[in-house]
Amino acid sequence: MRPLVSFDWAIKRLLRQKANFGILEGFLTVLLKEDIKIQSIGESESNSQSRESKINKVDILCETTDKKVVLIELQYNSENDYFHRMYFGTSKAVIDRITEGYTYDKIAKVISINIVYFDLGQGEDYVYYGSTEFRGIHHNDTLRLSGHQSKLYHGKSEGSIRRVLYHQSQ
Repeated sequence: MRPLVSFDWAIKRLLRQKANFGILEGFLTVLLKEDIKIQSIGESESNSQSRESKINKVDILCETTDKKVVLIELQYNSENDYFHRMYFGTSKAVIDRITEGYTYDKIAKVISINIVYFDLGQGEDYVYYGSTEFRGIHHNDTLRLSGHQSKLYHGKSEGSIRRVLYHQSQ
């Protein structure tokens, strides 16, 4: 049985008014260790069954001071394909924020935070962090930047390239 008052209900109902955004922004700022500004709190009807209406309405759309996009979705009901839903929402956020003629270095970093009330997989922890890593299929080595790329990206790691490029473009 679902509790009478849950975290998602509180965010969607109590903290939905712009006057209360400061409370939620403060909570998210402490949680993410970055200044967060809420752009909008939407409905959670993103799992439409119809292909024509397959849009992703993010529960909470935020932005950091350095223009990273933060998508926060609260999901109560279990979905077997939830990982695909996460990929879809993140990809859509990237596509929605780039226009024709932009170079790829203008793509903002998108952070997807999913708070789910069901087992997403098997593991001992209750908080997980994921990132993109390129591994060789023959030698299991991790792909690193070349000397030229390392200079271009100021010695940053592969995982932070997008963030570095975004900063360079400003």
